[in-house]
Amino acid sequence: HQWIAQGRDYPAWVKELALCQTTASAVLERRKNKMVLNQTQTLPNGVAIPKLALGTWMIEDDVAADAVKKAIEIGYRHVDTAQAYGNERGVGEGVRTSGVPRDEIFVQSKLAAEIKDYEGAKAAIDASLDAMGLDFIDLFIIHSPKPWQDWEGEDRFFEGNLAAWKAMEEALEAGKLRAIGVSNFQKPDLDNLFENAAVKPMILQLLAHVGNTPFDLIDYAKSNGMLVEAYSPIGHGAILDNAEIKEIAAKYDASVPQLCIRYLLQQDILALPKTGNPAHMASNAEVDFEISAEDMETLKGITAKDYGE
Repeated sequence: HQWIAQGRDYPAWVKELALCQTTASAVLERRKNKMVLNQTQTLPNGVAIPKLALGTWMIEDDVAADAVKKAIEIGYRHVDTAQAYGNERGVGEGVRTSGVPRDEIFVQSKLAAEIKDYEGAKAAIDASLDAMGLDFIDLFIIHSPKPWQDWEGEDRFFEGNLAAWKAMEEALEAGKLRAIGVSNFQKPDLDNLFENAAVKPMILQLLAHVGNTPFDLIDYAKSNGMLVEAYSPIGHGAILDNAEIKEIAAKYDASVPQLCIRYLLQQDILALPKTGNPAHMASNAEVDFEISAEDMETLKGITAKDYGE
């Protein structure tokens, strides 16, 4: 309207308007490319894995599909589930009905911690594929080195983990799985696979967040070529009211969850926040800021291991 009022000729202002639109599109494209949802790391076998995932722990099976579809609509391309969660069917439905091609969505699931034998693991892999209605799973992980009921025991189940791992290696070779890894493994458990398995574990999924980051274990996994992925990056929600963390988050005009996710990403750790709330899904992905080196050191020095109930 200003251009018309100035009496400028039609071709000139239409040309300038087109230039404005082109510039705006370029800016939006640059912003899109910066978004963490479009960023990936590379597993040891060359498979790309998105840095930010949707966690689905404690999301009931009958609502999991809607949660997954909403996350994919927002831009998530990495979804985590597990046999123990009881929602693989719903997660698979959400992936299949999202409208996004299957090969653009990274799906990971986990072998139940109680399965420590070859035949059991082989059957469980097929059961997960059947439950999700998928032809392949992008990443399959041993959920725990020990059955949960034996977590405090001395037996590390080395033989059982090797037997289960063999079934996973075969499924990898057959194309049922694109990558394989472990969760909650400690150094001796990792060494068991490093020293005896044909295919080395590609990723370690573990509990890591501001206030409780196992730096030595993370460094050990990385030094052996593994990627590291953090579950419960917001400390099961128990650190949302931590005054020190809130103060640092305010400096970046960020929420505590955003700061906690950014803290992990800056250490080249994949982040796996769990939520079924679309607003939280969107907010968790708005982490395109940089925490200063000084603040990173402060965050690394915080202790916050009390999760309440």
